[in-house]
Amino acid sequence: MWLRTGCKLSFSVDYPTPFILMLRPRSGAQQWVARESYTLTPSVQVLEYTDAYGNLCQRLTAPPGEFSIQTSADVLTDQVISVAPGAPFDEVPTLPADVLLYLLPSRYCESDRFAEMASAIVAGVAPGYDQVACITDWIRREVRFNPAANHTQMAATEVNEYREGVCRDLAHLGIALCRALSIPARIVAGYLHGLVPMDLHAWFEAYVGGRWYTFDASQDGPRGGRVTIGYGRDAADVAIFTQFGPALALHEMQVTVELLEGAPG
Repeated sequence: MWLRTGCKLSFSVDYPTPFILMLRPRSGAQQWVARESYTLTPSVQVLEYTDAYGNLCQRLTAPPGEFSIQTSADVLTDQVISVAPGAPFDEVPTLPADVLLYLLPSRYCESDRFAEMASAIVAGVAPGYDQVACITDWIRREVRFNPAANHTQMAATEVNEYREGVCRDLAHLGIALCRALSIPARIVAGYLHGLVPMDLHAWFEAYVGGRWYTFDASQDGPRGGRVTIGYGRDAADVAIFTQFGPALALHEMQVTVELLEGAPG
Protein backbone atom coordinates (compact mmCIF):
# COMPACT_ATOMS: atom_id res chain seq x y z
CA MET A 1 0.00 0.00 0.00
CA TRP A 2 1.11 3.56 -0.70
CA LEU A 3 0.92 6.04 2.16
CA ARG A 4 1.59 9.78 2.24
CA THR A 5 2.85 10.81 5.67
CA GLY A 6 3.20 14.35 6.96
CA CYS A 7 4.41 16.08 10.08
CA LYS A 8 4.56 19.77 10.97
CA LEU A 9 6.21 21.17 14.10
CA SER A 10 6.23 24.86 15.03
CA PHE A 11 8.27 26.48 17.81
CA SER A 12 8.73 29.91 19.34
CA VAL A 13 12.50 30.34 19.73
CA ASP A 14 13.98 32.91 22.13
CA TYR A 15 17.68 32.14 21.63
CA PRO A 16 19.69 30.32 18.94
CA THR A 17 18.82 26.72 19.82
CA PRO A 18 20.56 23.52 18.67
CA PHE A 19 18.26 20.69 17.55
CA ILE A 20 18.64 17.06 16.60
CA LEU A 21 15.68 15.86 14.52
CA MET A 22 14.62 12.35 13.50
CA LEU A 23 11.89 12.87 10.90
CA ARG A 24 13.10 11.16 7.71
CA PRO A 25 11.92 7.61 6.97
CA ARG A 26 14.56 5.42 5.39
CA SER A 27 14.09 2.91 2.58
CA GLY A 28 14.76 -0.69 3.53
CA ALA A 29 13.40 -4.23 3.41
CA GLN A 30 10.00 -3.23 4.83
CA GLN A 31 9.40 0.14 3.13
CA TRP A 32 10.38 2.17 0.07
CA VAL A 33 10.44 5.97 0.13
CA ALA A 34 9.53 7.17 -3.37
CA ARG A 35 9.16 10.91 -2.73
CA GLU A 36 10.09 13.17 0.14
CA SER A 37 10.05 16.85 1.10
CA TYR A 38 11.61 18.54 4.12
CA THR A 39 11.04 22.26 4.59
CA LEU A 40 12.45 24.52 7.32
CA THR A 41 11.07 28.02 7.84
CA PRO A 42 13.23 30.06 7.96
CA SER A 43 15.77 28.02 6.02
CA VAL A 44 18.92 27.12 7.98
CA GLN A 45 21.95 24.93 7.40
CA VAL A 46 21.31 21.23 8.15
CA LEU A 47 23.88 18.49 8.64
CA GLU A 48 22.59 14.91 8.37
CA TYR A 49 24.16 11.83 9.90
CA THR A 50 23.25 8.20 10.62
CA ASP A 51 23.15 7.28 14.30
CA ALA A 52 24.23 4.01 15.94
CA TYR A 53 20.86 2.39 15.15
CA GLY A 54 20.81 3.29 11.46
CA ASN A 55 18.37 6.20 11.84
CA LEU A 56 18.65 9.34 9.70
CA CYS A 57 19.17 12.36 11.98
CA GLN A 58 19.44 16.06 11.17
CA ARG A 59 21.45 18.66 13.14
CA LEU A 60 20.64 22.35 12.97
CA THR A 61 20.47 25.54 15.01
CA ALA A 62 17.11 27.31 15.03
CA PRO A 63 17.30 31.13 14.99
CA PRO A 64 15.22 33.34 17.32
CA GLY A 65 11.61 33.84 16.26
CA GLU A 66 9.01 31.51 14.83
CA PHE A 67 10.57 28.30 13.51
CA SER A 68 8.75 25.45 11.75
CA ILE A 69 9.62 22.05 10.32
CA GLN A 70 7.37 20.42 7.74
CA THR A 71 7.96 16.98 6.23
CA SER A 72 6.10 14.79 3.78
CA ALA A 73 6.87 11.38 2.26
CA ASP A 74 5.21 8.93 -0.12
CA VAL A 75 6.08 5.45 1.08
CA LEU A 76 5.33 1.93 -0.16
CA THR A 77 4.79 -0.32 2.85
CA ASP A 78 3.14 -3.62 3.76
CA GLN A 79 -0.64 -3.66 4.04
CA VAL A 80 -0.37 -6.53 6.55
CA ILE A 81 2.45 -7.38 8.93
CA SER A 82 4.16 -10.75 9.08
CA VAL A 83 3.12 -13.13 11.85
CA ALA A 84 4.87 -16.41 12.67
CA PRO A 85 3.23 -18.49 15.40
CA GLY A 86 5.67 -21.16 16.47
CA ALA A 87 8.79 -19.28 15.31
CA PRO A 88 11.53 -20.52 17.66
CA PHE A 89 13.51 -18.78 20.37
CA ASP A 90 17.02 -17.81 19.26
CA GLU A 91 19.70 -18.94 21.68
CA VAL A 92 21.87 -16.05 22.81
CA PRO A 93 25.16 -17.55 21.48
CA THR A 94 23.65 -17.66 17.96
CA LEU A 95 22.34 -14.08 17.86
CA PRO A 96 23.93 -11.60 15.42
CA ALA A 97 26.31 -9.21 17.17
CA ASP A 98 24.20 -6.14 16.31
CA VAL A 99 21.16 -7.67 18.05
CA LEU A 100 22.85 -8.31 21.41
CA LEU A 101 22.39 -4.76 22.77
CA TYR A 102 18.60 -5.28 22.59
CA LEU A 103 18.90 -7.88 25.36
CA LEU A 104 20.17 -5.37 27.92
CA PRO A 105 18.22 -3.21 30.39
CA SER A 106 17.88 0.41 29.28
CA ARG A 107 16.64 3.69 30.71
CA TYR A 108 12.92 3.02 30.19
CA CYS A 109 13.02 -0.79 29.96
CA GLU A 110 14.38 -2.19 33.23
CA SER A 111 14.24 -5.79 32.11
CA ASP A 112 16.36 -6.94 35.06
CA ARG A 113 13.32 -6.24 37.29
CA PHE A 114 10.84 -8.35 35.32
CA ALA A 115 12.27 -11.89 35.27
CA GLU A 116 9.76 -13.44 37.66
CA MET A 117 6.76 -11.59 36.21
CA ALA A 118 7.68 -12.42 32.61
CA SER A 119 8.11 -16.10 33.43
CA ALA A 120 4.71 -16.17 35.12
CA ILE A 121 2.96 -14.50 32.15
CA VAL A 122 4.31 -16.99 29.60
CA ALA A 123 4.14 -20.13 31.76
CA GLY A 124 3.49 -23.13 29.54
CA VAL A 125 3.96 -21.18 26.29
CA ALA A 126 6.50 -22.34 23.72
CA PRO A 127 9.66 -20.19 23.73
CA GLY A 128 9.97 -17.68 20.90
CA TYR A 129 7.25 -15.92 18.92
CA ASP A 130 4.42 -17.43 20.95
CA GLN A 131 5.86 -15.97 24.16
CA VAL A 132 6.02 -12.49 22.65
CA ALA A 133 2.44 -12.83 21.38
CA CYS A 134 1.38 -13.95 24.87
CA ILE A 135 3.09 -10.90 26.43
CA THR A 136 1.40 -8.59 23.91
CA ASP A 137 -2.03 -10.10 24.62
CA TRP A 138 -1.43 -9.77 28.37
CA ILE A 139 -0.55 -6.05 28.03
CA ARG A 140 -3.61 -5.55 25.81
CA ARG A 141 -5.82 -7.01 28.57
CA GLU A 142 -4.13 -5.61 31.65
CA VAL A 143 -2.81 -2.17 30.64
CA ARG A 144 -5.16 0.50 29.32
CA PHE A 145 -4.08 2.26 26.16
CA ASN A 146 -4.90 5.90 26.90
CA PRO A 147 -3.60 8.41 24.32
CA ALA A 148 -4.44 11.22 26.77
CA ALA A 149 -2.47 9.75 29.69
CA ASN A 150 -0.31 12.42 31.33
CA HIS A 151 2.17 10.24 33.24
CA THR A 152 5.35 11.86 31.92
CA GLN A 153 8.23 9.73 30.60
CA MET A 154 7.29 6.51 32.40
CA ALA A 155 9.62 3.55 32.58
CA ALA A 156 8.29 0.01 32.28
CA THR A 157 8.09 -0.49 36.06
CA GLU A 158 5.89 2.60 36.34
CA VAL A 159 3.68 1.51 33.43
CA ASN A 160 3.17 -1.79 35.24
CA GLU A 161 2.24 0.10 38.40
CA TYR A 162 -0.22 2.56 36.81
CA ARG A 163 -1.62 0.01 34.33
CA GLU A 164 -2.26 2.67 31.67
CA GLY A 165 -0.22 4.71 29.24
CA VAL A 166 0.35 5.98 25.73
CA CYS A 167 1.67 3.78 22.93
CA ARG A 168 5.29 4.37 23.93
CA ASP A 169 4.57 3.18 27.48
CA LEU A 170 2.94 -0.07 26.34
CA ALA A 171 5.91 -0.68 24.04
CA HIS A 172 8.35 -0.15 26.93
CA LEU A 173 6.58 -2.75 29.05
CA GLY A 174 6.54 -5.26 26.20
CA ILE A 175 10.24 -4.72 25.54
CA ALA A 176 11.17 -5.14 29.21
CA LEU A 177 9.19 -8.37 29.53
CA CYS A 178 10.74 -9.80 26.35
CA ARG A 179 14.30 -8.94 27.37
CA ALA A 180 13.65 -10.53 30.77
CA LEU A 181 13.18 -13.80 28.83
CA SER A 182 16.37 -13.22 26.77
CA ILE A 183 14.34 -12.28 23.69
CA PRO A 184 15.84 -9.21 21.96
CA ALA A 185 13.34 -6.36 21.66
CA ARG A 186 13.53 -2.78 20.36
CA ILE A 187 11.22 0.22 20.10
CA VAL A 188 10.02 1.57 16.75
CA ALA A 189 8.76 5.10 16.13
CA GLY A 190 6.78 6.09 13.06
CA TYR A 191 3.35 6.43 11.49
CA LEU A 192 0.35 4.08 11.53
CA HIS A 193 -2.44 4.45 8.98
CA GLY A 194 -5.86 4.72 10.62
CA LEU A 195 -4.52 5.47 14.10
CA VAL A 196 -7.12 7.16 16.32
CA PRO A 197 -6.40 9.82 17.42
CA MET A 198 -3.83 10.49 14.71
CA ASP A 199 -0.34 11.13 16.05
CA LEU A 200 3.16 9.78 15.71
CA HIS A 201 3.13 6.22 17.00
CA ALA A 202 5.39 3.75 18.81
CA TRP A 203 5.39 -0.05 18.89
CA PHE A 204 8.02 -2.74 19.41
CA GLU A 205 9.76 -5.50 17.51
CA ALA A 206 11.09 -8.78 18.89
CA TYR A 207 13.80 -10.94 17.35
CA VAL A 208 12.69 -14.58 17.07
CA GLY A 209 13.12 -17.22 14.40
CA GLY A 210 16.10 -15.34 12.97
CA ARG A 211 14.35 -12.03 12.20
CA TRP A 212 12.43 -9.06 13.65
CA TYR A 213 8.63 -9.22 14.03
CA THR A 214 6.21 -6.37 14.83
CA PHE A 215 4.05 -6.31 17.99
CA ASP A 216 1.69 -3.54 19.10
CA ALA A 217 -0.37 -3.92 22.28
CA SER A 218 -2.14 -0.59 21.67
CA GLN A 219 -4.06 -2.08 18.73
CA ASP A 220 -6.67 -4.85 18.67
CA GLY A 221 -4.50 -7.15 16.58
CA PRO A 222 -1.76 -7.26 13.93
CA ARG A 223 -2.07 -4.24 11.62
CA GLY A 224 -0.02 -3.14 8.63
CA GLY A 225 0.15 0.34 7.16
CA ARG A 226 3.22 1.34 9.16
CA VAL A 227 6.02 3.73 8.18
CA THR A 228 9.12 3.56 10.35
CA ILE A 229 11.14 6.64 11.26
CA GLY A 230 13.49 5.22 13.87
CA TYR A 231 14.63 2.22 15.92
CA GLY A 232 16.25 2.18 19.35
CA ARG A 233 16.56 0.57 22.77
CA ASP A 234 13.71 2.73 24.10
CA ALA A 235 12.09 6.14 23.61
CA ALA A 236 15.30 7.99 24.54
CA ASP A 237 16.79 6.79 21.24
CA VAL A 238 13.87 7.68 18.94
CA ALA A 239 12.80 11.21 19.91
CA ILE A 240 11.54 13.02 16.80
CA PHE A 241 13.21 16.18 18.09
CA THR A 242 15.71 16.93 20.82
CA GLN A 243 16.49 20.56 21.64
CA PHE A 244 19.30 21.80 23.84
CA GLY A 245 19.23 24.78 26.18
CA PRO A 246 16.17 26.47 27.76
CA ALA A 247 12.95 24.59 26.98
CA LEU A 248 10.99 25.83 23.97
CA ALA A 249 7.24 25.99 23.48
CA LEU A 250 5.97 23.58 20.84
CA HIS A 251 2.84 25.47 19.85
CA GLU A 252 1.79 23.39 16.86
CA MET A 253 2.09 19.72 15.90
CA GLN A 254 0.17 18.19 13.00
CA VAL A 255 0.48 14.56 11.88
CA THR A 256 -1.24 13.11 8.81
CA VAL A 257 -1.27 9.68 7.15
CA GLU A 258 -3.15 9.43 3.84
CA LEU A 259 -3.82 6.28 1.80
CA LEU A 260 -2.92 6.84 -1.87
CA GLU A 261 -4.79 5.10 -4.68
CA GLY A 262 -1.56 4.06 -6.33
CA ALA A 263 2.07 4.91 -6.83
CA PRO A 264 2.79 8.66 -6.82
CA GLY A 265 3.29 10.26 -10.20
